[in-house]
Amino acid sequence: MSAYLFDPPPIVTVPIEGRAESFPVRRILCVGRNYAAHRREMGGDDRDPPFFFAKPADAIVPPGKDAAYPPKTSNLHHEIELVVALKSGGKDVPVDRALDLIFGYAVGVDLTRRDLQNAAKDKGQPWDSSKGFDQSAPISAIKPWTGAPPQGRIALSVNGQVKQDAVVADMIWATAEIVAEASKLWTLAPGDLIYTGTPEGVGPLVKGDKVEGSVEGVGSLAFTVV
Repeated sequence: MSAYLFDPPPIVTVPIEGRAESFPVRRILCVGRNYAAHRREMGGDDRDPPFFFAKPADAIVPPGKDAAYPPKTSNLHHEIELVVALKSGGKDVPVDRALDLIFGYAVGVDLTRRDLQNAAKDKGQPWDSSKGFDQSAPISAIKPWTGAPPQGRIALSVNGQVKQDAVVADMIWATAEIVAEASKLWTLAPGDLIYTGTPEGVGPLVKGDKVEGSVEGVGSLAFTVV
């Protein structure tokens, strides 16, 4: 007899570049406003500590799959991001040890129901419905990585037109700082993904749009909004 009332959901996984194993996703943490130009674009201009929001693991859209245009919005936005994949965890991790937790990196897109987000901001309400909806986290395969984090170009195009184009080195909070700060708020663990924030140039998507994104040295992703 099963110990469960119903069958538990399958484990969400992301492929690993060059490996037969896949990466099991535990949870997704995301950083808001981590590029200065995007912070100004969204109405701020400071260096507050990084703030986080979350997406459920099943928001992942794996490589080769398309993303459905979500309901209850007329203003879906793209946000290209470097994604950190953790192989180990802990809490209150020092900055100088934070990179030891990282297995690799991927390219991700934080899809956002901007109209719902703006309405929530106006009322001081949570962002869950604007950020954590179904198929809101497209991602590339994870590239195993050692050494210093990626610093190169990060870009996104829609139907062949470049919309976001920056360098990861422009992040306000560097990768190690993000991991260390997150570990003060949660006990990090293997399988955690951290979307590290998006540069300026975010904008709307409609059904039929073909989205392509890349991070130099890490990889690329492509999907269609359906």
